[in-house]
Amino acid sequence: MKRIATSLQDAFLVEPTVHGDARGFFLETWNRRTFLDMGLDLDFVQDNHSKSRQGILRGLHYQTENTQGKLVRVTAGEVFDVIVDLRKSSPTFGRWSGFCLSAQNQHMLWVPPGFAHGFYVVSDFAEFLYKCTDYYNPSAEVSLRWDDPSLAIRWPLVNGESPALSDKDRNGVLLENAPLFK
Repeated sequence: MKRIATSLQDAFLVEPTVHGDARGFFLETWNRRTFLDMGLDLDFVQDNHSKSRQGILRGLHYQTENTQGKLVRVTAGEVFDVIVDLRKSSPTFGRWSGFCLSAQNQHMLWVPPGFAHGFYVVSDFAEFLYKCTDYYNPSAEVSLRWDDPSLAIRWPLVNGESPALSDKDRNGVLLENAPLFK
């Protein structure tokens, strides 16, 4: 696996080694020793899997308690994945970065605790998997507005149409009103 730096402190892409031939492919998606060599001592406690159709935007989510680090990847389709650094002590606080994650490129993204995370489906559908370092706690979940003007995220909206959102995401908070991390 190869670690690829991003513009946000502590977040990085992972490019796995893919072994392929006429039969298909094989790749390792998690190896504790490899991630230790990358500087991360992780204990994943929960795996999640979602399937969404084109135009769905999920996020930008985070938890103020049971703060989760996430290792995310796409197994079918393609998404535009976005993270926002919400750690006030970070030199990249309040900045966002976006990545194309797809079944074709096989890239994974490490989303550190203290980041909001979301994705927008650009293909007909996408299956999205993520490993989490803490358990889901709905009472501590926050949804940051996907269209917060202070963030000015450049979502690649299909045909320029507004994304399909859950009520929770439609009613998300602006960064200026959001609970933040130290």
